[in-house]
Amino acid sequence: MENTKKKSCLPVPVNGSLLAILPLILTLIFLSVISPKFGIGQHTVAIDSNLKVHSPTKAALFSAALPGLGQAYNKKYWKIPIIYAGFGVFAYFITNNHQEYVKYREAYDYVTSGDSTYINNEYAYKYNEDQLRDGKNYYRRNLEFTYILAGLWYILNILDATVDAHFFDFDINDDLSLRIDPMIDNRNFLPSSKQGSVNGLTLTLKF
Repeated sequence: MENTKKKSCLPVPVNGSLLAILPLILTLIFLSVISPKFGIGQHTVAIDSNLKVHSPTKAALFSAALPGLGQAYNKKYWKIPIIYAGFGVFAYFITNNHQEYVKYREAYDYVTSGDSTYINNEYAYKYNEDQLRDGKNYYRRNLEFTYILAGLWYILNILDATVDAHFFDFDINDDLSLRIDPMIDNRNFLPSSKQGSVNGLTLTLKF
């Protein structure tokens, strides 16, 4: 008969008690994180009904109705002058481009019509037909482009108020810290031939 040798496998040691309490540890960590916001007690979870929620929808509607009002709702008052300074710049360019476009268009229509009646428009006597057409098209494109930029500025005002409202209740305090400590892990559970120590670092996040 052949002798069959059975190879013994060394089981990987698993700390059963640690696995048993792992869900409890994770639960306690979760409760400690959200307890400042929801007032969690030792065994119950209670949400404060009197807690005033800062609404991103309100902030967006306020800024849509009146630019800068959503920023005031978010208590970001320093952004209001920036918003209206931007609208002031766009209003200047819209007014200037519109005036120039009207003058070039009027002079172009006058020259192409062949009318000899005097009009109070210096461009009609200063430029020829091709120059007037190019000037008219140039200021029309500038006017349309400025309208688009002003519309984007208006939308940006709404998006800014919405994003600020989302982060209004975000808790950032001095309790948040990260600590790095040296670590020496003695692996006594391994066979004697593999026992030793492992050096490393431990990261501790406090919040």
